[in-house]
Amino acid sequence: MAWDALAAVPAAVVARAAGVRLAAFDVDGTLTDGRLCYGEDGREFKAFHVHDGHGLKLLRAHAIEVAIISARVSHTVSLRADELGVVHVYQGQRDKRACLLDLAVALGLQPAQCAMVGDDIADRGAMDACGLAVAVADAHPALAAVAHWQTRRGGGRGAVREVCDLLLAAQGHLDAVAGRMP
Repeated sequence: MAWDALAAVPAAVVARAAGVRLAAFDVDGTLTDGRLCYGEDGREFKAFHVHDGHGLKLLRAHAIEVAIISARVSHTVSLRADELGVVHVYQGQRDKRACLLDLAVALGLQPAQCAMVGDDIADRGAMDACGLAVAVADAHPALAAVAHWQTRRGGGRGAVREVCDLLLAAQGHLDAVAGRMP
């Protein structure tokens, strides 16, 4: 039996995912596992999952804009975004909702065409404003309760790739999700 990226995903979520043109992601707890690691010299270290990064590249390759919206500022995030070719990187954002909506306007998109993926209360405003709100598996329970969908994997452990696969599959790009060339 073939793997199906849409297995067990409610039809209403698939319908929302089909219209997404901008996918925005929190960093700490979403693109990472949420731990903050510091070396003795004060340098910050973060671990990013390679599958998540490949998923973000696949979104971009299929005309879905990718944004990173974080309340914190981290040079490590800038490095990872550059490596992945993500150009919409907003750090130090206290109002993620306003940031997401401003970006949508700049890209000529409606809020319903946006997805926000997060893990904690700071992501709630942006999630409330978009067409597809996703909480990672280990998100704060209050955030999970208002999300349209919740991943099976935790932040920094492949959750972002699940979202990417959902968006791609819902938009008819199953070959990309399955790693097959057209």
